[in-house]
Amino acid sequence: MPGLGIFRRYHRSWLRSDLGAGLSVAAIALPVGIAYADLAGVPAVVGMYSAIFPLLAYALFGSSRQLMTGPDAATCIIVAASLGPLAGGDPERYLALMVILTLMTGILYVIAGFSRLGFIANFLSQPILTGYLNGIALIIIAGQLRKLFGYSGEAEEFFPKLTEFIVQIDQSHLPTLVLGLGLLAALLILRRIAPRLPAALIVVVAGIAMVVMLGLDQNGVAVLGSVPAGLPSLHIATFESGTFKMLFADAAGIALVSFTSGVLTAKSFARRNRYEVDANQELIAFGACNIASGLAQGFPVTGADSRTAVNNAMGGKTQLVGIVAAAAMLLILFFLTEPLGYVPTAALAAVIMVSAVGLFDFGELRNLYEASHRELLLSVGTTLGVLILGVLPGVLLAVALSLFWLLTVVSRPHDGVLGRVKGVKGFHNAADFPDAITTPGLILYRFDANLVFFNADYFRDRVRAVILASKTPVEWVVVDMSSINVIDITALQKFEELREELSARGIVLATARVKQGLSRFFNYDWSVKQRARYKQYRFHTVKSAVRAFNRRSDAQVSPAPDSPQS
Repeated sequence: MPGLGIFRRYHRSWLRSDLGAGLSVAAIALPVGIAYADLAGVPAVVGMYSAIFPLLAYALFGSSRQLMTGPDAATCIIVAASLGPLAGGDPERYLALMVILTLMTGILYVIAGFSRLGFIANFLSQPILTGYLNGIALIIIAGQLRKLFGYSGEAEEFFPKLTEFIVQIDQSHLPTLVLGLGLLAALLILRRIAPRLPAALIVVVAGIAMVVMLGLDQNGVAVLGSVPAGLPSLHIATFESGTFKMLFADAAGIALVSFTSGVLTAKSFARRNRYEVDANQELIAFGACNIASGLAQGFPVTGADSRTAVNNAMGGKTQLVGIVAAAAMLLILFFLTEPLGYVPTAALAAVIMVSAVGLFDFGELRNLYEASHRELLLSVGTTLGVLILGVLPGVLLAVALSLFWLLTVVSRPHDGVLGRVKGVKGFHNAADFPDAITTPGLILYRFDANLVFFNADYFRDRVRAVILASKTPVEWVVVDMSSINVIDITALQKFEELREELSARGIVLATARVKQGLSRFFNYDWSVKQRARYKQYRFHTVKSAVRAFNRRSDAQVSPAPDSPQS
């Protein structure tokens, strides 16, 4: 529990900053929690539970001094997409399934943390994660149109929702439309001219005041309705095993996406404040947050960038900020839930839409356009996949595209024929140095990647190609293995086949700078036999291979390549 260590070393001088930051975070987290409850398809009070109790858990288990946890738009959309078909329209079953999903997500987080799987934070590449979150943002915006404009609609998918908006916009409820657009404009203006103010809270309070003063709820403007006060009661339902299996897949998807985005937020603010976060500890902390949320009958949560930014801007020093924010929201939960019943849904729609616009990363798309059109296409392709296929298939698509990108890069890596460059030590890629000097009859070849089953054929084809492109008859090919850290049995078999093929043509295939660590992938006795078998054409350095080639006589190497004289 890193938080306990921080509290034991707490400085009084931090208290004022932490109190102010905690109240500011609460002012943002409460209306956002209520709004995101609508995204997740649950009552508003569930959003409050999900905003409050995870903060207490993270204060103890988290390694970031700035990160605030709570409801997240992307996570809520995934929850709604996964539980809707399983609940079959039954609200009670939906809530029960949500608790199981949240607890399962938390348990997966904790298991991953103790298994030291923090590296999964890098599993989704930034362009693909950006594309996925951009798709989520567009889905959220499309889903809030009917609430902001006050027309009735039943479409569930993104493009049908847009079509429905175009068709139904002339049937908008005028008071809802005026109120919603007015609050949306006010929210945007406040965020621009006074970014330190809790704009979401101000807009929600203004919405409540207008409903009460003008009696808008009596004129067809939809409001939140009764919000129960007090703490939740603990209740965990049981389901058939098949349901748990389906929820497990959904929980794994939520954990992957929410941890990737959440830990990026934690690392970003840690970097700004000159300290490090532990990714494995963050897994355990996120697990504790989700378990706390599940026991409180809430939905899955993750690191919240907007609330973290508020904490950082207000000068929050420690995890005490989360405890202060949770305490402030608990007081409202106990004593001020009655006014929340008058919150217009149009105000919540405005808050959600502005949050979704913040989720859409225009800057990253611009950077990709300038830097890499290929990765821009991957990002846009992920967005389109989410919009067309849906949220849950979008998670699988994001993972598949990440794997595709990884395999594409590794399966056809950079390589080169090496030569000497006047005035520069060592051997260098002749493509980079046109005046590089090569030895007639000798090809020095480097493969700049690990050699495994999915790129072994490419390696073989590239060796054939450089032999074919040689201007002089080739007698030796020496492969510089310095870039190869991993090799498997398939690649070794392909390498042996290539050695035999070249030998039949009178060409020697030798190796240089083979890392001893490669033997860890194979049985010790087998590795020893292989080294002994090919010792004649296995060199410690590229330089010793060149010397051996220059001293060759009747295809024999004298002295032995690995002897001290070499």
